[in-house]
Amino acid sequence: MALSIFEDNSSVPGNDDLSRALGDKYELWNEIKEFVQKQYSDVSEEWNHSGKNSGWGFRLRYKKRVIVYLIPCSGFFKVGLVYGEKATKEALNSTISEEIKSIIKNAKVYGEGRGFRIDVTNKDILEDIKKLSIIKLNN
Repeated sequence: MALSIFEDNSSVPGNDDLSRALGDKYELWNEIKEFVQKQYSDVSEEWNHSGKNSGWGFRLRYKKRVIVYLIPCSGFFKVGLVYGEKATKEALNSTISEEIKSIIKNAKVYGEGRGFRIDVTNKDILEDIKKLSIIKLNN
């Protein structure tokens, strides 16, 4: 089973598909998307199929940098970020929740940085996601 609810690489998910899959979390998806887009007017969007183990994911890019990955699941979604060392230090010294700090601390470090995912199951986590997006944009 793929990470994303959308596995079929022959069909790019549309807004109706996404709304059905996410249910009431579709609003939260759009709120994150709009927040990132407001930070920089030239943020681009793209769907990407990363293979059978990942399925379809959504990326918000600023120039060549992916700011945030959004991965649709059934009834919720995941936000993925990749941080370099500077962004990691800033996040761990920020006011985000201890639970998210633990996710960041325990994330595997790759050549391109420390990649981590956060489940978005309710609106309570949105402020932390917004802070993490700003940290990514600034680093």
